[in-house]
Amino acid sequence: MFDDGNIIVRQLDAKKWRLEESLTHRAKLQTFYVPALFETDFASIPLVFVWLIPRYGVYTKAAILHDYLCESDKIDRADADGIFRRSLRELGVSTPRRWMMWAAVRAASRMRGADAGQWFGFLITAPLSILFVAVPAVTVQVFLVIFWLIELAFWTGQRALGREPALPKLRARTA
Repeated sequence: MFDDGNIIVRQLDAKKWRLEESLTHRAKLQTFYVPALFETDFASIPLVFVWLIPRYGVYTKAAILHDYLCESDKIDRADADGIFRRSLRELGVSTPRRWMMWAAVRAASRMRGADAGQWFGFLITAPLSILFVAVPAVTVQVFLVIFWLIELAFWTGQRALGREPALPKLRARTA
């Protein structure tokens, strides 16, 4: 169980956050302390899948703990992944989301340094997850690229005309 209380973090850049106060998780046999100043990206969700599982949510504490356990080498990766799944359950993450997140971290662990044959085997053994996310993921990715191209076109047009986007002016309120 995680100690009660909010997570206090400071944003470092677009993806990294720094824990300002420590985080404690008490398991059955061990207690894990994530120290203040530890840097995390919360849940490491690829951009194309954030529509399904955002980078932070009710599971943020579990994601921070998992990041810490993986980086600290205090326990092996399979145990860190198992603690991640159990802590997701403790935090009330729904069963489908919990198992999907756990399967993703286990796949990432197992596929580190995998050759093409191992990747092919993984893709064959995970058809339900792939079918569930493939069509929407491709659709989202296509529209992200289209949106990026539209932004690029507008930016290029403004630069070609020598214009910069105007900043909104602040108005003082009068009583």
